[in-house]
Amino acid sequence: MVKKKTKKQSKRKKADKEPNIRTDVWQLVVTQEQRQLALLTVAEYRHFLKPLGLISYWNWARLSQLTSNERVNTLEKLIHKTADNPSPKYYWYFQKAISNHPSFRKFPSYLRRAAIQDALGIVSSFVTRWDAWKRGERKHRYDNSPKLTSMCNSYPALYKGQQVKYHSNFASVELKIWNGKDWVWMENIPVRKHGKSRHIREGAKLLSPSFIANKRSVHLSMPVEINPQPLPNSDYVCAIDIGINTTATCSIVGSYGTVKARAFINPARDIDRRDQRKQRIANKSKLTRKITNQDLPKGFCQGLYRKSKNINKHIAQTVSSQIVEFAQKHNVNVIVFEDLSNWKAKGGKHGSLQKQRFHQWCKDKLVELTIQKFSELGGKVSKVNAKYTSAYAFDGSGKIKRSNKKYSIAIFQNGKRYNADLSASYNIGARYWYAILTNSKFTRVWVGKSSSHTLRTPVTLSTLWELSKA
Repeated sequence: MVKKKTKKQSKRKKADKEPNIRTDVWQLVVTQEQRQLALLTVAEYRHFLKPLGLISYWNWARLSQLTSNERVNTLEKLIHKTADNPSPKYYWYFQKAISNHPSFRKFPSYLRRAAIQDALGIVSSFVTRWDAWKRGERKHRYDNSPKLTSMCNSYPALYKGQQVKYHSNFASVELKIWNGKDWVWMENIPVRKHGKSRHIREGAKLLSPSFIANKRSVHLSMPVEINPQPLPNSDYVCAIDIGINTTATCSIVGSYGTVKARAFINPARDIDRRDQRKQRIANKSKLTRKITNQDLPKGFCQGLYRKSKNINKHIAQTVSSQIVEFAQKHNVNVIVFEDLSNWKAKGGKHGSLQKQRFHQWCKDKLVELTIQKFSELGGKVSKVNAKYTSAYAFDGSGKIKRSNKKYSIAIFQNGKRYNADLSASYNIGARYWYAILTNSKFTRVWVGKSSSHTLRTPVTLSTLWELSKA
């Protein structure tokens, strides 16, 4: 009797779900005197942080082998004298710092631990970037090596009950600040705005905020851990085609090939403002080269580049918000994009406006922001293979041709004229449903299996029509 070989079933540990953390800005209403005390508190914290960063770096070979909690305890034992720890290794160094800043003697213990964690994070980031630079992982070949900046522009983290207290309905807060002589409570500070008020949502959990105080504003950077409930399943998905001429073309596609809603999202005014600044940069660089006969200096048109980049960020924020609103309006739980992560532009001459528009295309940022906003509501975002979504007609008539008069119009082989981006969005939604219904991968492009004597066609909306008839 022959025994059958059984495969060893390896038990896989379920990966811990990563916490979904978002940050709100709580604007504080402070007087001029309170603003000065807030600035004084931040400056005091940064002075205390400086020697901690240096000590962390000197002992990083040992600290890097420990867990995060063990690192904090070990570093605290190196500097802080207690009955159980009478002779810390760097007590002498810290005594010199105290002689320069006598206020360190009254530094709160919880704020000291926050500074220790901050210093460890600064050193860990530097060591990681330094190792990557030594391996040759650089944006440019001759990039300078990263530097350890011990005096960072960090802001203190405030622990609840120790440095920050919340009043009823979070309408006001109390903060422990440094007044130049002692650490005292600054009471009844009104909160003007709570950002998106994520803290009042069901299941939300407030974490330790950062106290941001500078010349422009005084506010709390409030991280909130949210646990959204998954949206109910739907027979429809929101399919998105991202383009150059039309930023986002949306359609609500059903599992049977039904399309019940469409939308075009294109902030033309912002796109024009961005393109105008890029054209001004091109004109100025052309004149500068013509006059000087030299390469452009470092920082050339820095302000125009910064404005153009910020406008592009604003476009991504606006369009992603409208996509999520469109999906919510039609009660779908999945948004589907075409995967353009490895896509590279081939059209446009060097220096032309079309080339610049391809370079400024915020496709990746748009998808990233949509994922962040929709996952916060309990929705999901999927990606499908982008191959031939725009090249084939949604009705299964074959390849399309673009109109010579208007490039956004597609001419089907049966003579039908239709919006090319809208047809592509139908095909994107169809590929998602085809993968779900046939239990295949989202990277699937073709209908059926490979065969040398069979003409294969890509998945389009008509494929769902045929499946519904079967």
